[in-house]
Amino acid sequence: VQLQASGGGLVQPGGSLRSSCAASRFILDGYAIGWFRQAPGKEREGVSCIASTDGSTYYADSVKGRFTISSDNAKNTVYLQMNSLKPEDTAVYYCAAANLGPGFNGLAPSWYNYWGQGTLVTVSS
Repeated sequence: VQLQASGGGLVQPGGSLRSSCAASRFILDGYAIGWFRQAPGKEREGVSCIASTDGSTYYADSVKGRFTISSDNAKNTVYLQMNSLKPEDTAVYYCAAANLGPGFNGLAPSWYNYWGQGTLVTVSS
């Protein structure tokens, strides 16, 4: 079970970045892939997730309308397109995989069993 996040970097406020999460094939079948972030001194928070079963997507209120999650099953990859970035979006971003089940909360870290390493996103002028 492997997840590998990439695509972080330094961007100016208002700019865009696209992060990628490469996953093992069986993870994408019957799982949800989520993106989380953790800023210095803060708890890890859910940003977005996508369910492999029906493509349902979920977003934190803080990123709605700015971030878009998508998946390319042929490439076993989930993307997080981040637009209109703000300094408060600065954090280490992680992708994770969760088994879908009753009461699933896609933005709750406790649901996720598998985690990739983080990729740093810095929004600064």
